[in-house]
Amino acid sequence: MGLLSNRLDRASLKPGDHIYSWRTAYIYAHHGIYLGDNKVVHFTRRGQEVGTGTVLDVLLVSSGPRRSLVPCTTCTHTEDTNGVVSSCLNCFLSGGILYRFEYAVTPAVFLAKARGGTCTLAVSDPSEIVVHRAKYLLDNGFGCYNVFKNNCEDFAIYCKTGLLVVDQRTMGQSGQAVSIIGGPLAAVLSTPLRLVTTNVYGMVATAVSVYCASRYAADIGMRRDVVKVGVEDLTRRIATGALTVVEPSIPALVANNNAT
Repeated sequence: MGLLSNRLDRASLKPGDHIYSWRTAYIYAHHGIYLGDNKVVHFTRRGQEVGTGTVLDVLLVSSGPRRSLVPCTTCTHTEDTNGVVSSCLNCFLSGGILYRFEYAVTPAVFLAKARGGTCTLAVSDPSEIVVHRAKYLLDNGFGCYNVFKNNCEDFAIYCKTGLLVVDQRTMGQSGQAVSIIGGPLAAVLSTPLRLVTTNVYGMVATAVSVYCASRYAADIGMRRDVVKVGVEDLTRRIATGALTVVEPSIPALVANNNAT
């Protein structure tokens, strides 16, 4: 793997690795935990790789992998799923390229990888603990899928670190979600510069700085609103309603924006 690419050869895979694969046009990446023996555990929205529960799903689904008409002889999926599924590596990749998510990177490396969802400053737990969490959640679920707060990347990061965002009103652990929000935010915050300068390069530099700062501050390894939660305790909280995540909706997002 190089500085700007986390591309990985299959022969280098190890149990407990957090892996991902970009989908069409790099619109999003799907994340999972490699268990070994060609098996990957990953989090979905009722079996669908990604979704918002809104009209945006038309774009997201169209960018997803095309499913083979021939059923895989290795994978066994049922309609009764808690969202966490097990697939063979081929089905997980769906013809895409294999990448490994990096942990405990330096700030310089983190900022050099401009696209979120590829690395974190946080430190990974030992592989046997990671595999245990993934298997436990396969049987017990990871709560309700939410593209901004509880998605496939959030699942994989939790399995690797055991860290969970305490305040459910904020963004989850996902670097992809932070990038989606951070880009427009940087553009908005840099707009006032037009009042004091017409230098395009200056405005671009400010926008990039704001974007990088937002990514850095929101990384799971830097945030103060995270706690270490045991996987058994996590599923107990979900089952008792002590920890809830709801699916996003366009009206809800608009209402939240108007309130701020």
